[in-house]
Amino acid sequence: MTSLLELVLADPSTDEVGESILDTALEEFLAYGLRRTTVDVVAKRAGVSRATLYRRFDGKDALVQAVLVRESRRFFGSIAGAVAGVSTVEDRLVEGFVVGVRYARADRLLNRLLASDPEALLPYLTTNGALVVAAAREFLVVQGGSRAPVGDRTPEGVAELFVRLAISFTLMPESAIPLESDEQVRAFARAYLAPLMRP
Repeated sequence: MTSLLELVLADPSTDEVGESILDTALEEFLAYGLRRTTVDVVAKRAGVSRATLYRRFDGKDALVQAVLVRESRRFFGSIAGAVAGVSTVEDRLVEGFVVGVRYARADRLLNRLLASDPEALLPYLTTNGALVVAAAREFLVVQGGSRAPVGDRTPEGVAELFVRLAISFTLMPESAIPLESDEQVRAFARAYLAPLMRP
């Protein structure tokens, strides 16, 4: 079975028509949420027939998944781009955390779904979030560039803490810790998280 991370990082296989359908579906989700968006409306607004849409996406669930995978690809791509020139594992993970928190807080689709369809989204970030956490954890380990333990801590364990904290701060941003700006998130990551990567 293809892992979620492999699915997210794979080269997109949609053609121009498929991309147009995904763009339209994203705009519908942003405007109306998941429940109120229908395949018929997406097809009509994308200028394609239902049959054309169904040849590329096997129903609404597949369409929703394709949009979410594409948005996840953009999310992971933004982190990879931000840390590409950063030399140390510690600095890469700190900067990745900063970019991840910023991106998640500003993401239009995530915020729309949290407002309009929390019952559909929240399980994937909480009680049924094992796949999401595992994919993000593995991504961070790969970005860190090392699987060697640091003292008695594994890169996987440290990465998972980063992911779980990022999800928590995204879902519940109110905190005694000042995290309103990139500088504050970076300072938090350096003070609280970076020490986890030191012997």
